[in-house]
Amino acid sequence: MKKLKTTNPELISLIKFLKKAARENNAEIWRDIAEKLLASRRRRLAVNLSRINRYTEKGTFVAVPGKVLGTGNLDHQVKVAAFSFSEKAREKIKRKRGSCLTFYQLVKKNPKGSNVKIIG
Repeated sequence: MKKLKTTNPELISLIKFLKKAARENNAEIWRDIAEKLLASRRRRLAVNLSRINRYTEKGTFVAVPGKVLGTGNLDHQVKVAAFSFSEKAREKIKRKRGSCLTFYQLVKKNPKGSNVKIIG
């Protein structure tokens, strides 16, 4: 069986960055997210806003190792970091005064990964 390897250069550099951040900051959360991003495209996660709304409170940091989709509504403000966002999801998050972050920004704001929920 042939070993699958991603060819997306943006994804490869993100995985390397997350593994380095996990080593430097002694934070296992970044290594877990990197491992989930290593999954094949077929098994990569896609999370709807309704799920984010269900499992978070106001002001929570959320990490989604995949794509955030715009199905559902948000009732409160959240800060979401993901590999990618759909346009509808980005609009709905910003409408509730939340923020859409990259993983680079999230690691810079919170290097230890404390109080970050992984949803997916």
